[in-house]
Amino acid sequence: MPFADLGDVRLFYTDDAPSDSPSHEAAGRTPLLLVHGFGADSHDWAFHIPGLTAAGHRVIAPDLRGHGYSSAPGSGYRPQDLAGDLVRLLDLLGVERVTAFGHSMGALVVSALAVEHPARVRALVCVDPGYGQPPEIAAMFPPMIEALRGDDPYSVALANDRWCYTPASPGWLREWHRRKILGTSPQALAHAFAAMYEGEAQFGVRPAADAYLARRDCPVLSCWSAAQAASADWENGLFKHPASRALAWPGGGHRLHVERPAEFLLVVDQWLDELDKEKSA
Repeated sequence: MPFADLGDVRLFYTDDAPSDSPSHEAAGRTPLLLVHGFGADSHDWAFHIPGLTAAGHRVIAPDLRGHGYSSAPGSGYRPQDLAGDLVRLLDLLGVERVTAFGHSMGALVVSALAVEHPARVRALVCVDPGYGQPPEIAAMFPPMIEALRGDDPYSVALANDRWCYTPASPGWLREWHRRKILGTSPQALAHAFAAMYEGEAQFGVRPAADAYLARRDCPVLSCWSAAQAASADWENGLFKHPASRALAWPGGGHRLHVERPAEFLLVVDQWLDELDKEKSA
């Protein structure tokens, strides 16, 4: 079934078996959990799922609460809450441990999964993460959060989306994400963005981000956009696992994995292969 009833929320998800194996169990590789960003949905990973299943992975891609085809409760939009939804989904599917991919807000969600539920996460792949915002950037968030809680959160979210692209970004990508934002529930737009950057539980802004992310014990591969090269240097100082690394992608925009899916998969596949070799050594 493509929908999971988890009590207070109904999540849409897809669950694809390895294409070279008749069963999930026969693949022998850690399942992958793909988590989209703010105002988006799991269709962001449509470019990657065929390649990942061809590489022998089971691939689970949900729509977070309030996004895409999932239901939109009035609360529960902190990254920690969204990670809790994913734990319940994995329990329902009988999946004990995953390598979790997260884009933007999704990187906060999978990081919360790794910190709060470490036994469920083998490794993380974070794509232009929404965490680690320096104070000068975070200073712009309070008026945006207030506006997202107002009468027209869609215009605010659409205006915020403009920074996500480079001159090389294709027009179809801009239009695709404009439509995704318009398909996101207003409560998700209002609450999910705020939960990343305000309140005692936030870890989107430094220095809270430093303390929280340093609790990730698993291997982490972070791929930052070209504009965030300084953040890649910052994150490299937080890692605990020796296989972890943060990379800045020359010319890459915020959705670098969608703009350059083949290159992204090549880098990720090589890193996952390295982890598999270390595991078997």
